[in-house]
Amino acid sequence: MSIQDIIEGKKQWRAHVARVKALPPDYRIVYKEMQRYLFKVGPVGLSDGSLLSGIVDFFDEGVAAGTGVLELVGDDVAAFCDDLIKDSRTYADIYQESISGSGGPTGR
Repeated sequence: MSIQDIIEGKKQWRAHVARVKALPPDYRIVYKEMQRYLFKVGPVGLSDGSLLSGIVDFFDEGVAAGTGVLELVGDDVAAFCDDLIKDSRTYADIYQESISGSGGPTGR
């Protein structure tokens, strides 16, 4: 990774944070909870930024439509997040495979 890549990544993250800050307070609170949950669960592809920016896009549409954030995601934010990443490999999956020595999620 070059210095330019690092600088570009920081610019993109700052722009993302600015978009989050522009959300209404209730949306910001739910976004932060989703972000915290996703960072804890650790989908492998999270670092590319598309999942988090996709959530902000989804929230922007909800704000524009006048929809409440809980109408979009439901009362169980963790379940909503789990559904978003249900087909994604997580770092927990990789760890589980390493300790079981299975080499794959089916144990084969």
